[in-house]
Amino acid sequence: MSANIKRILNLKGALSKKSQILLGPRQTGKSSLIRAQLKDAKVYDLLLKETFKKLSFNPAAIREELSSKLVVVDEIQKLPSLLDEIQWLIENKGVTFLLTGSSARRLKRQGTNLLGGRARILKLHPFIRAELKEKFSLELAVNRGLLPSVYFSDDPEADLESYVSLYLQQEIANEGLTRNLPAFSRVLEVAALCQAEQTDYTAISNDAQVPRTTVHEYFQILEDTLLIHPLPVFKAAKKRKVVATAKYYFFDWGVAKQLQGVGKIRIKSPLFGKAFESYLFHELKSYCDYRKAGDLTYWRTSDGSEVDFVLGDEISVEVKGKDTVTSKDLAGLRKLAEENAIKHSVLVYLGPTIQAEYAGKIRIMNYADFLDWLWR
Repeated sequence: MSANIKRILNLKGALSKKSQILLGPRQTGKSSLIRAQLKDAKVYDLLLKETFKKLSFNPAAIREELSSKLVVVDEIQKLPSLLDEIQWLIENKGVTFLLTGSSARRLKRQGTNLLGGRARILKLHPFIRAELKEKFSLELAVNRGLLPSVYFSDDPEADLESYVSLYLQQEIANEGLTRNLPAFSRVLEVAALCQAEQTDYTAISNDAQVPRTTVHEYFQILEDTLLIHPLPVFKAAKKRKVVATAKYYFFDWGVAKQLQGVGKIRIKSPLFGKAFESYLFHELKSYCDYRKAGDLTYWRTSDGSEVDFVLGDEISVEVKGKDTVTSKDLAGLRKLAEENAIKHSVLVYLGPTIQAEYAGKIRIMNYADFLDWLWR
């Protein structure tokens, strides 16, 4: 079923301009996207033992076997030494490459800069509502997440449990990113519980019984392996003093939920609020990356005023997992609007879209209407 979903990311369009590095966590659909959009490309999958062995012994095999002006190297982080050969082929043979990876850590350490600006970065996320269309269900999104292999699964809990185990084994243990897998696993679980909150490394250190400096290192690993995304603070507003602490969100709410050990979430239940906010983060982060729409941030002042998300300097978004709105719900948006740093202010919730003039300059929108409006 997931193979029939048309993805928004246009690989052909991007590759017509320049070579690309496509980054995305495991099982977000990179291989399916390549099969659907790049049928004529020569593909080297480094997860295949025979392919990895051949290219690790002889990187020049790519040059010797060259039969297409478009070459895909899947999971390039497994063999960063190929980048020298790839750069030569881009410069001297005019070959266009798509390099995919589920981790940026080894690439950053071992020389993605060798390509010297000859490739751009693309990011692939799990499904979004605009891709699923009529197959989208908010209830499924907040209970399963939106990984293609899980969203349509007949046993999503087992698949999510397997996903976490494979991540720890293949991305962390096999890559030698830490010598203490139990400590890393504890930090991973605490990180999931702290999703969408200001990151307190000291509290995480105490809860996970891991030194604070190690917590910092582990969070960097989580970010480099694309499991979490930082949400920095919006600083363009100057009238009020803002906090300096970033938040983190997991790339997929289903994975975070699995790590938290949370059961079924019912819409508008006490657990729903954070799940709904995490889902909206995923939609907004995907939009920013696919449309190159600037940074996604949040706004919080030292006196406690807060807005959940800010897209570039265009749109501030407050998320409420309910179907009624009070004046208190609009307080953060109003205070940020006073800074004159944002063009649009939107409260996103479960109720009906209300005319903008109802709340002055603030749009009050049903989440589905908001996402439709955003992509238009």
